[in-house]
Amino acid sequence: MEAYGLLGEHLGHTLSPLVHKLLWNCPFGVFEVPPQELGDFLARREFRGLMVTIPYKKAVIPFCDSLDPIAERLGSVNMIQVEPDGTLKGYNTDYYGFSYMVKRAGINLQGAKVLILGTGGAAAAVTAVAEDMNAREIVHVSRRGPVDYTSVSALHSDAEVIINATPVGMYPNNDACPIRLTGFRRCRGVLDVIYNPLRTMLLLEAEHRGIPCEGGLTMLVAQAKRAAELFTGKELPDARIGEVCSNIMEAVCNIVLIGMPGSGKSYLGGLIAKAFGRELINMDTYIEDVQGKSIPDIFAQQGEAAFRDMEVEASRVLGRKNGLVISAGGGTVVRKESMDALRQNGCVFFVDRPLSELATEGRPLSQGGMSALQKLYDARIGLYTGYADVSILNTTGMSVEHIAETVLREYEKVCRLASLPLWEQKQI
Repeated sequence: MEAYGLLGEHLGHTLSPLVHKLLWNCPFGVFEVPPQELGDFLARREFRGLMVTIPYKKAVIPFCDSLDPIAERLGSVNMIQVEPDGTLKGYNTDYYGFSYMVKRAGINLQGAKVLILGTGGAAAAVTAVAEDMNAREIVHVSRRGPVDYTSVSALHSDAEVIINATPVGMYPNNDACPIRLTGFRRCRGVLDVIYNPLRTMLLLEAEHRGIPCEGGLTMLVAQAKRAAELFTGKELPDARIGEVCSNIMEAVCNIVLIGMPGSGKSYLGGLIAKAFGRELINMDTYIEDVQGKSIPDIFAQQGEAAFRDMEVEASRVLGRKNGLVISAGGGTVVRKESMDALRQNGCVFFVDRPLSELATEGRPLSQGGMSALQKLYDARIGLYTGYADVSILNTTGMSVEHIAETVLREYEKVCRLASLPLWEQKQI
């Protein structure tokens, strides 16, 4: 059994082992323990240290012989260490992780009215940080509390910072969103402790509205860094947090290619997938396999609207995955639901190819000659460029291999940039 690991109930898609390996190169396991076996597991002491996640951050407290001051204050433990005398001491490094996340995002809580969604273990750390950063007013929102999700926008529309400390929107329920930002016209910052997906629906809405926001990956790595320091007794530089965030994003973020039908996305995607050692998913082929018929037949028999519904569902399925190269259909951008799903875990590249060079065979909406193509392009170009993190030109005479290498370089650059504080991103 591993000396260190993560304690929880269902941990199939956790990033914690990868985070700790990158931070301090330590073998780090996963301990999936049913609730009825929690006490026996802790009593056996078959570990040197544990990180603790849902649903055990409060449940482990009775089994700890002592608590550090922050854990005692919060009534929540996310780290346990076996002391030299064999006793268990509980810590809370979520406080450090969230504090670092707030500072990195550049969202000032001092004097702000803060909405905290949730009342669990993560919410306890969030509340303490907001208090210590001198928030003017803190309002807790919960399903059964005095302020619930149906009344909050009417009662507290003047909230300035909204923080999601619930698992709503977390994998595999990526489509869920705990609250809508409509009506919160004074909101100037959104924070979400969820790290899978990289962008929750709440964060995507904040981005759409131009509100500064930050996801939970930074908090995950920062709290793990603090835990590693406690486990080892050695300090790690804060710069390691950004480095690890960048490494994780490069490992798990999908590369999503969008562009006009026939722009070369699939061929280019194949080269990128080979270079990365990743799987290439052609969304049109995926839909054909699921439906058991070709795209032209789907259009002919069921119409474009039905096909777009299929595209939305395919985007939701594929967007939940990690480490893929996804060649999206030319019209995927026309449905916001599709692009939101792909962007949750994706870095989006617009492959721009001159209309005269587009392949049109077997593509229902590319028929009708140059005037039809121009009309289609004019209708979509704003969507392509709007959703793209990077635009890439693909034209005759350019080496496709060189274009693929450019995508790889830009992808690494995007991941590195995303790991920087917002104020540094704005300077680049």
